[in-house]
Amino acid sequence: MISDIQFKNELDILIQNAIREDVGPGDYSSLACIPATANGKAKLLVKEDGIIGGVDFAKMIFEYVDPNLKIETFIEDGTPVKKGDVVFHVSGSSQSILKSERVVLNSMQRMSAIATKTKEYVRLLEGTKTKILDTRKTTPGFRACEKWAVKIGGGENHRFALYDMIMLKDNHNDFAGGITLAVAKTKAFLKENNLDLKIIVEARNLDEIKEILESEGVFRILIDNFNYDDTKKAVALIGDKCQTESSGNINENTIRHYAECGVDYISSGALTHSIYNMDLSLKAI
Repeated sequence: MISDIQFKNELDILIQNAIREDVGPGDYSSLACIPATANGKAKLLVKEDGIIGGVDFAKMIFEYVDPNLKIETFIEDGTPVKKGDVVFHVSGSSQSILKSERVVLNSMQRMSAIATKTKEYVRLLEGTKTKILDTRKTTPGFRACEKWAVKIGGGENHRFALYDMIMLKDNHNDFAGGITLAVAKTKAFLKENNLDLKIIVEARNLDEIKEILESEGVFRILIDNFNYDDTKKAVALIGDKCQTESSGNINENTIRHYAECGVDYISSGALTHSIYNMDLSLKAI
């Protein structure tokens, strides 16, 4: 994963762009009918059961819009919530609260949904050694928050982008002339450019597993779209030579079976690309 400083920078860029997109030259609805001197208070109301996510991010948004806004937090990120719960109060300039409202809600609704789904997957893996990973199948421009939400839900982050880990998938291997050549070229590239990046290599079958194991320096093998029996065979072949990761259309019905095959990780794009926003609202009080 990228450094904490890089991650914070991604969040700052995200907030700046979201406010630019939503507010533009001004919140004319509020400017038209709310005095600049007016102060108010609002509550973040939960309207659906789940895991709350994005509380700390909401604070960042409010801080960016108006550092004078005050937040009183009652429920922290990662906490189970029920319909009717109040997560926080925000008080201060009424115009600032209204300017922040939609970006806060859009972000928290999606982050809470991702945290909720991730927590469900984590629960399904209880009792196994397997951990759940996210993917790059994220909403353009919102990746940092979506990966943050996975962590809030108890999952782990895969690489952030194309630059912080090497992942040689089937197309890379085919274009490079095969797995062995792809790995060799990659190791040479990393050395020439003084880059310290982990290498993951995707395998489509057991023969490719064997070929990958002939190359040194592979951090993890991606066991992609294998059935249960072949996954078990792959794990046995790999042993403790490197880490193992299963992927490919794994869902709530199959995730436990793949974990019981003995893989270290399961990656799932469904954590971020197949969720419905959790229902939250910001109400004046």
